[in-house]
Amino acid sequence: MKQIHVQEKQQFKKLFRQEQIDNFENRFKVLEVFLQTEKHVSVPELVERLEKTGWQMDAEFVQDTLKLMCRFGFAHKSRFDNGIVLYEHRHLGQHHDHMICTKCRKILEFEEDQIEQLQIKIAASHGFHMLQHKLEIYGICDDCLKERIQLMPLTLAKPGERLVIREITGGATATMRLLTMGLRKDDRIEVITNHNQGQLAIAADLKRYVLGRGLAEKIMVEQDAGN
Repeated sequence: MKQIHVQEKQQFKKLFRQEQIDNFENRFKVLEVFLQTEKHVSVPELVERLEKTGWQMDAEFVQDTLKLMCRFGFAHKSRFDNGIVLYEHRHLGQHHDHMICTKCRKILEFEEDQIEQLQIKIAASHGFHMLQHKLEIYGICDDCLKERIQLMPLTLAKPGERLVIREITGGATATMRLLTMGLRKDDRIEVITNHNQGQLAIAADLKRYVLGRGLAEKIMVEQDAGN
């Protein structure tokens, strides 16, 4: 990896000078600090890293430099489901995909040749010539799963989770409301949306349900072991 970064710096110098990009020394420092991190980084995080090395730079300048680095192929910009723009290294000849934890926002990179070959095969079977692609898998990482309580209110569940209703608290009133809607204990459900405020949507037996947070708080669920 160190040798790759040496090559990146050499090519950066050549291209930025060739294109007569202004403030070259400051922009080169942005590249150096950017290459020192192996994780996805936002503009504010990179500005903070630069400050720790003694370089005070405006966020707008750092963002402009990253934009140029993306244009020239030194960086890649991603916007995952939380909407925050993150940048990562773009090393020539290398490709990886991402797993994103919806709880702690950790991003895990992985490479899998079988997936790459299968995507090419599927594209070809449809008469489609694939030029580029990205694969993002959203779920819950191992660390967050270990911390998670087994039985929890539905309001804590994440979109995409498949769960089983185990208890309904709140007495007969809450139970009757859910029964009227068509939901009961031991039903298997999937969380469609949950924005941590307002209503949330779930699916059960190919039907959609919209629940207020007060009612959802009374539904105790656990992971569906069958999925």
